[in-house]
Amino acid sequence: MADSFGEALGMIETKGLVAMIEASDAMVKAAKVTLIGYEKIGAGFVTTIVRGDVAACKAATDAGAAAARRVGELVSVHVIPRPHSSLEDRLPIGKSNST
Repeated sequence: MADSFGEALGMIETKGLVAMIEASDAMVKAAKVTLIGYEKIGAGFVTTIVRGDVAACKAATDAGAAAARRVGELVSVHVIPRPHSSLEDRLPIGKSNST
């Protein structure tokens, strides 16, 4: 997605890569969201990030959280309806990436 300005931001943090992959798969299957990427935090914590409209991000993170719980440890789920545009300058939330 070339321009993600104005789109909601959905995040799921898990402990373990398998739970994050399962959550990511469930999110993109459950709603019309774009998988932006993931961030390895350390100590086994991983966050996956999606963008889309608010309702889609909410539906996606709900589905992703349930999927992550089934196979691993869910740490946190959050949707930011209108992230400030300057966040994309500093954080990996706009363009597709993986670290």
